[in-house]
Amino acid sequence: MTTTTTTTTAGGIQAVKPTVASHVRDYWARVRGGDLGALPAVLGLLVLTLIFSVARSDTFLSALNFANLFNQSAQVVFIAMGLVFVLLLGEIDLSAGFASGVCGAVLAILLTNEGLPWSVAIPAAMLTGVVIGLVLGLLVTKLGIPSFVVTLAAFLGFQGILLTLLEGGKNISITDEFVNSLNKSNLSVTWSWVVTLVGVAGFALAQLNRYRARASRNLVTEPFGIVATRIVALGLLLVAGTWVLTQERSINPAINSLKGVPIVVPIIAVFMVIWTFVLGRTTYGRHVYAVGGNTEAARRAGIPVDRIRISVFVIGSFMASIGGILIVSRAGSVDPNTGGSNVLLYSVGAAVIGGTSLFGGKGKVINAVIGGAVIAVIDNGMGLMGFSSGQKFIFTGLVLLAAASVDALARRRAAATGNR
Repeated sequence: MTTTTTTTTAGGIQAVKPTVASHVRDYWARVRGGDLGALPAVLGLLVLTLIFSVARSDTFLSALNFANLFNQSAQVVFIAMGLVFVLLLGEIDLSAGFASGVCGAVLAILLTNEGLPWSVAIPAAMLTGVVIGLVLGLLVTKLGIPSFVVTLAAFLGFQGILLTLLEGGKNISITDEFVNSLNKSNLSVTWSWVVTLVGVAGFALAQLNRYRARASRNLVTEPFGIVATRIVALGLLLVAGTWVLTQERSINPAINSLKGVPIVVPIIAVFMVIWTFVLGRTTYGRHVYAVGGNTEAARRAGIPVDRIRISVFVIGSFMASIGGILIVSRAGSVDPNTGGSNVLLYSVGAAVIGGTSLFGGKGKVINAVIGGAVIAVIDNGMGLMGFSSGQKFIFTGLVLLAAASVDALARRRAAATGNR
């Protein structure tokens, strides 16, 4: 059976176009060669969802619980998105959790204590994250202190700063309606469908435009069947999810109707699209992968290594500030534990479980979203089944260890097969 087609251009250049069969075979060859990507996380997510769906079909599959998964995982997903950039360089940021807490405290103080509007308080919290990342990046890059040490010191220091800002441990409540709505409220049913259809149309246009652009330049393209399948699959997934979320999920709808996609969902989608574009379609993104893959080779190629290293810490802390804003929004307040507890561990776990390598040079922003979904499903599903916090921590730790083991084995396999 023929699996490729050959076309001849006006200039006599022959361009080979793979078929669906050859594309699938090539993908399988890459997987066998160690290039697993997010495949283990996706399979794990499907298995976990199936297990909890069977065990607690009455609650886990409900529209109310489905919506809660997004609100519960928002902070972890956003911090994990930022950590992907740091991990791509083979670095680590242990301070991201409490950095998000500090940014959340800045937001709360400006809103409640100072009486400033959200339009001032939110940018101030984000700017705090940028400054934190800049300081961390300069210490790691210019002074040559290992990121583990710098961010461990910051992890301890930010706890003290959080306590100081909160005057020894008091709780500051948030009354601003806009801020509270970010991780509590939902879009209307109409806007839920509008956002979904716009998202599907935008994805389809991007995929088709990329296919057309590469084909017009006689570059190797994915088979059109693969492109069409990807568009249809995402469309069906989003439409099904929107249909579930637009059903009534209030316990007492006569008093308080609860319908629509959570506002946090399009926020996550927007940031995922932006950072995916930055990493995949810009010179900066190529430089990040180059530095993460081989720092010395990148330096000799003229890439500003120091600036790239500083920038990833800035992005990491900036995304932590977004996570802090969303956790404050969900809780409606900030306290000394904001950003603490298991937030950092879950965030690092989300990035790694999703497929980002701890060794640098391999990972995508979508890995953080998929990994965050795995973490959320584990925490939520085991909670519904009555498991204790200790048991949930043990199981989540084992999943993280398994993900790191898969990463290490995949790298060894890739090196052995020459696919590094």
